[in-house]
Amino acid sequence: MKVVSRWIGLLLLALLALQIYFVARIALMTVLAPESTAFQRSEAYRIAHSTGHLPWRQQWVDYNQISDNLKRAVIASEDDAFIHHDGVDWASLEKAWARNSKAEQRAEQRGSSKPPKVVGGSTITQQLAKNLFLSGERTLLRKAQELVLTMALELILGKRRILEIYLNNVEWGEGVFGAEAAAQHYYGKHAAQLSSMEAARLAVMLPRPKYFEKLPNSPYVWGRASVITARMPDAQLPE
Repeated sequence: MKVVSRWIGLLLLALLALQIYFVARIALMTVLAPESTAFQRSEAYRIAHSTGHLPWRQQWVDYNQISDNLKRAVIASEDDAFIHHDGVDWASLEKAWARNSKAEQRAEQRGSSKPPKVVGGSTITQQLAKNLFLSGERTLLRKAQELVLTMALELILGKRRILEIYLNNVEWGEGVFGAEAAAQHYYGKHAAQLSSMEAARLAVMLPRPKYFEKLPNSPYVWGRASVITARMPDAQLPE
């Protein structure tokens, strides 16, 4: 029994040490930009392993060097309650859970072996937490760690810094990361110069960037971008 208790104690200490490490990393981000994210490192390995070389586009730009059009477009598309929630939009999460449950039930009724499309309810902060530190696996343990990291990001960094780091590191294509690289890659201009429609089209790409990179002018992209453009005036930016 003492051996079991000792192992449990060691496990809890290791878990605590991991949380302290994460908090320290986040605290550094108040003054230093992250050099890379866990997702970027995994993508770099995948691309280099599959192609033998590493095409990579990324350039950090400060918050004021990113067009407000892009900030509003991303908030309108990904997280319209961004400045109001504490990192988790519980209402959206509940709706996503309900939609996924219904999709699973319909798949079972049809006898389909293909898993239904999973609808996410993650906020910008949750997406950043996952991309910065975690793997892409879908487990309760990983989700619990994501929630802890989300709360830490909100408490330590604040909304403006969270949005700045997110926009500088989010994926916009194969080896294309961040707003500046995306603006240069798709439009040949700086992130500060993006128009409303250009920004909205980039926002459309976020859930499936590598897919939409091949179809940047598809009817879906244009149609969805028009919807986002109409929502952008209501998107509130952090001060």
